[in-house]
Amino acid sequence: MNSFTPYGELNEVLRELVRGMQDALADDFIGAYLQGSFAVGDFDEHSDVDFIVAMEDDLSAEQLDLLQELHPRIYNMGSEWAKHLEGSYFPREILRDYDKSGTPVWYLEHGAQTLQRSTHCNTVVVKWTVRNYGVAMAGPAARTLIDPIPTRELRRDIKETIISWGEEILTEPERFSNRFYQSFIVLSYCRMLRDLYAGDTGSKRVGAEWAKANLDPRWSGLIDRAWDGRPDPARSVREPADPAEFAETLEFMKQVMELTRGYVIPDQASLRGADWASNLPIDN
Repeated sequence: MNSFTPYGELNEVLRELVRGMQDALADDFIGAYLQGSFAVGDFDEHSDVDFIVAMEDDLSAEQLDLLQELHPRIYNMGSEWAKHLEGSYFPREILRDYDKSGTPVWYLEHGAQTLQRSTHCNTVVVKWTVRNYGVAMAGPAARTLIDPIPTRELRRDIKETIISWGEEILTEPERFSNRFYQSFIVLSYCRMLRDLYAGDTGSKRVGAEWAKANLDPRWSGLIDRAWDGRPDPARSVREPADPAEFAETLEFMKQVMELTRGYVIPDQASLRGADWASNLPIDN
């Protein structure tokens, strides 16, 4: 019996999910992979369960109908894990080519029961994570399905996301002023800035610890409170953010955006560990 994670209950949900995908897609099914925190190896009981599915072509109407029946059934299995699945269905050619990032694919939003078209998972960051760290639940090794991605392209994608998402949040802050997004924004910007400098993808936990070690110490309390705010997102997304905490979150995000705008993407391959960490252009 396959164990994809250390959590037996989650493994049962994932086995049922993969069986359902294989039945729905039949010969068009190529593989299913965990990405995100369960791929990079830094997860806990509050982590989202991010996945991607590789298939030969886009979903037919019949396949889509079968999957729209599958996901509510999985969601209602009685496990909390089943309510925290998030992922996308990729036609082979869209998954293979990082230049095809940004093309809408069928997507299951976190906490949702039906698929919708979205670009959410079709990013260079996700493809990098799947190719380098993806956990195969079924199918060949993920690296055989995705072309190599230049580190420069990864950094470019991260830099663009830090700035564009930040501008979106600053334009309509009221859309994000709840307890879930308050924590999510802080931890996401910690992770993205760390990944930009590292030239690799990591977890929110790694990003949070990196930010506390490398950014102005005045942000450490905000980062710790954001980490403590991760549990029960279904409830926290319905609760308003503390106004002072949200204002501090926006200031932190602006600081990360400023550092990002000043970051020049290097031509050379990424450095790892102490080598890149000792060369950070950040003033504490």
